[in-house]
Amino acid sequence: MRHEIVHNKQVVEELKEKGAIFVDELSDIKDRNRPVIFSAHGVPKSVPIEAKLKNLTFFDATCPLVSKIHREVEFFDKKNYEIILIGHKDHPEVVGTMGQINDSKMYLVENIEDAKKINILNKEKVAYVTQTTLSVDDTSQIIKVLKNRFPNIKEPKKEDICYATTNRQEAVKKIAPLCDMFFVVGSKNSSNSLRLVEVAKKSGCINSELIPFNKKLPINSIIQCNKIGITSGASAPEKLVQDLIVEIKKYCSVSIEEVVLTKENVTFKLPKSLN
Repeated sequence: MRHEIVHNKQVVEELKEKGAIFVDELSDIKDRNRPVIFSAHGVPKSVPIEAKLKNLTFFDATCPLVSKIHREVEFFDKKNYEIILIGHKDHPEVVGTMGQINDSKMYLVENIEDAKKINILNKEKVAYVTQTTLSVDDTSQIIKVLKNRFPNIKEPKKEDICYATTNRQEAVKKIAPLCDMFFVVGSKNSSNSLRLVEVAKKSGCINSELIPFNKKLPINSIIQCNKIGITSGASAPEKLVQDLIVEIKKYCSVSIEEVVLTKENVTFKLPKSLN
């Protein structure tokens, strides 16, 4: 597997136990008879080209929502737009998206300050796309600055931020103000998990933290709370959330209230080569 298939340590460790080998680059592969899987974050176009040159069998596990952004970038590029990508530098998804076209026509904006000072040559033909795992509120502020600076800027037909990311952030906004502590189950390198911690703090629960796989819980603090909020990153298995609840029950009397703001019924098909 080229890079972590998703940013969740338990998922990666379970795959390793089943025999999967993780590499940073295709050049790190020792046995070229083994098929390669590209991560859900997507890859630059140069990667499948390299795989073909090396005669590797490969499966592209890019999330369809990320692939949608790749198609948007291609569309804007064909229309000769300069493209702003709102995202985090060096995140695999951003690297993959930047690698869909000649990067001389793409500009990375990470925050409001970047949006205020970015220099675009052709201000009449500008478009933007976003990384799928960003904070909805922070991104909307960046977009507001860009629209003020470039009134004719083109936007995606549908919002780029992943529906699972958006739904979780909205739920956290509702729950966090009611809580004494708030836990986000997820990995340290998971962008959407880190954003959930930020959202919880901004929503009123300052005592919010990320709970990576196997992290020791702050039991002394937990037993002093009346209400604890729990959510998880989009790639965290449900079992990790249940394990957290089971651990808390060892020390406290617990009643559970599940807050549901929306039902998710989206499904994705397997790649044709696996059907």
